[in-house]
Amino acid sequence: MIFESLSNKLQETLSKLTKKGKLTEKDINIILREIKLSLLEADVNFKVVKNFIKNIKEKAIGKEILESLTPGQQVIKIVNDEMVNLLGEKTEDIKINQNNITTVMMCGLQGAGKTTTTAKIGKRYKDKNKNPLFVACDIYRPAAVKQLQVLGKKTDIDVFVGEEGESPLKIARNALKYGKKNGKDMLLFDTAGRLHIDEKMMGELEDIKAIVEPDEILLVLDSMTGQEAVNIAKEFDKSLDISGIILSKIDGDARGGAALSISSIIGKPIKFVTTGEKLEDIEIFHPDRMASRILGKGDVLSLIEKAQSSFDEKKAMELEKKLMKNQFTFDDFLEQMEQMQNLGPIDQILEMMPGANSKKLKNIKIDEKEIIHVKAIIQSMTKEERVKPEVINGSRRKRIAAGSGTSIQKVNRLLKQYKEMKKMMKNMNKMGNMMSGKKGLKLPF
Repeated sequence: MIFESLSNKLQETLSKLTKKGKLTEKDINIILREIKLSLLEADVNFKVVKNFIKNIKEKAIGKEILESLTPGQQVIKIVNDEMVNLLGEKTEDIKINQNNITTVMMCGLQGAGKTTTTAKIGKRYKDKNKNPLFVACDIYRPAAVKQLQVLGKKTDIDVFVGEEGESPLKIARNALKYGKKNGKDMLLFDTAGRLHIDEKMMGELEDIKAIVEPDEILLVLDSMTGQEAVNIAKEFDKSLDISGIILSKIDGDARGGAALSISSIIGKPIKFVTTGEKLEDIEIFHPDRMASRILGKGDVLSLIEKAQSSFDEKKAMELEKKLMKNQFTFDDFLEQMEQMQNLGPIDQILEMMPGANSKKLKNIKIDEKEIIHVKAIIQSMTKEERVKPEVINGSRRKRIAAGSGTSIQKVNRLLKQYKEMKKMMKNMNKMGNMMSGKKGLKLPF
């Protein structure tokens, strides 16, 4: 995650608060100085940092906070609340036009991931029973139209392409007619990007906006761009009055401070973030959940939502019963490993767990080759061994290793992983039940 370095520093700083029984104004000033330096090092805009620290200080240095029974926790809550404010407070989805076709204009510089993000948005709403259409208005970048057509095929979404030599304005106008005629209820206009902002590009985007009269103008920004992302956002907003921002490549390892600055500087919400290369790797942006993740408190709600969208409910109930009765087998283990792959990279999933240490999680991956080895090892076990792994002794391990074409070390490692996964899933299942407080919203694994 782009906030990894900042997250580690803030968690380390805030942990000092909970170790003190009492806090003085001097203690808080020292902590605020550390927070300020961490934010500036992470490339957060100076004015944003200044206001952020000022707001925390005003609320934290008061008699009722300093003399409370848990002053450290109170200050941490203030930091969390201010972080939510910084990130935009509200969660905002695309505004659906109830009376007409929903039109969405996608814009951004070349290389920000605009075309791929267009496809991700289209897939997201197709999965919500919308009937979207991609409109290829980028006629300048080599292979841009072809890229959108390939993505259209992958998502099973139609792509409107103009005739050779047609201008983006004519393509946009004809796409509106085509959309109405063919029962489309969402049009996504993939507009042309440039390597940098220029008057010609902005002029063309303004003309397309006048024709389309979009319900949403979404700016796709590369999270790894740094402070320049803020300047880009300002320019696009000045010309187009954008309605929201999509931060792409949030799974990268850049400092990420610009992402914390943008919303408060231009006053427009971050609506989505893209978290990987797959077409499913897009999430609606929740300022409160992101603040929670940055401060090391996890993001259980997003984890539950991810799990619920990826897992089969009937199988989940069967598995829950098995876990309760301690009947979790190696066949179940293999199935869960494959299911967890659908959730995304394991390091990103574990980051959502409260108290997870991102330093330790950084290099955890589920390797495709490893899955093949795991399958081979499990398939080399007898039925009894899969159900009762405790019977696997030295000679059985040797036989399984030979049968799977792996080593005894790999068999031992799998047996250890099985125990750890069984324990982790039990804990996550309990957490899902606690978070839901009602039947039917249990963490489905």
